[in-house]
Amino acid sequence: MHKTECDVPKVTVGLDVGDKYSHFCFLDHDGVKVEEGRVRTTPRGIGHKFADVSRMLVVLEVGTHSPWVSRLLEDCGHEVLVANSRKLQMIYGNDQKTDSVDAEMLARVGRLDPKLLYPIRHRGAEAQADLGLIRSRDALVRARVQLVNHVRGSVKAFGGRLPSCSTPAFAHKARGHIPEELVSTLGPVLETIARLTSEIKSYDRKIGQMAREHYPETGSLSQVSGVGDLTALCFVLTLEDATRFRRSRSVGPYLGLTRRKRESGERQPQLGISKAGDEMLRRLLVGSAHYILGPFGSDCDLRRWGQQLAARGGKNGKRRAVVAVARRLAVLLHSLWVSGEVYEPLRQARLDEAA
Repeated sequence: MHKTECDVPKVTVGLDVGDKYSHFCFLDHDGVKVEEGRVRTTPRGIGHKFADVSRMLVVLEVGTHSPWVSRLLEDCGHEVLVANSRKLQMIYGNDQKTDSVDAEMLARVGRLDPKLLYPIRHRGAEAQADLGLIRSRDALVRARVQLVNHVRGSVKAFGGRLPSCSTPAFAHKARGHIPEELVSTLGPVLETIARLTSEIKSYDRKIGQMAREHYPETGSLSQVSGVGDLTALCFVLTLEDATRFRRSRSVGPYLGLTRRKRESGERQPQLGISKAGDEMLRRLLVGSAHYILGPFGSDCDLRRWGQQLAARGGKNGKRRAVVAVARRLAVLLHSLWVSGEVYEPLRQARLDEAA
């Protein structure tokens, strides 16, 4: 369907969203600046400025406030482009960088060619709220890891050493090995670690319940050994809509699991992965890849392929194999989500034998 002339916004707005104030710049159809200023970064402030006006193209940069700001502007009837901040070198590299200059630059780039902004699409409010449950659990896990490392380091400084154990069992296992000089200082830390472990288990139960009751499609993803409710639910909520990718192979680059390229002439340096997209989901997929390749992973095509890759990879073969398995796992999960098929762990092996 082609847009009619009245559907095409005649004004382009660059909105540099700040924590307290957001600067805006209005450009007319000919690229002439017609208005600039700032508003408070609140629903009332932005709504008062952009409600009850003709439809405009509003360009803003992805950030903490961009999800609710973009939804508010769309509810006001405007077309919204959320720019990928990793692609805005023309703004960050400006020697005269100010909030008002950034707003004008966003407007001019959006007016020139929106593809230069590599626009992203924010998830819906419900998915964002549900994903907050997983992010809260992740924050507790990170805090527990820091506290465990603190306890181990403190004990080593006194010539002691704590036994190896899983993180959930650390508070119980370590209590009897704390040097007498540190009992009063590390005792409360161990109690905090124990409480965090209890809270994390509670979050795990809530995540499992949410996956089963509200996102039954996660069941197709959990068929893969090494992918539990946490990873499956995070995958579904992060991507939100499986049809947004025409091919499953596009999920790998979207999650930053493909290599960066910086080719020039005959030079083709080997660079690391781009690390674009959601960092938490990428970390969970890498964790699943470690499990698949580890001693407890079940036999499957993905494990066999990863082990072959690690065997011929040289010094860093294992690390590269883990990333490669994580990337292929993301493709597999999206394919299972779209098709709803029953997962066959050794499908490729069976086909090879038949051939």
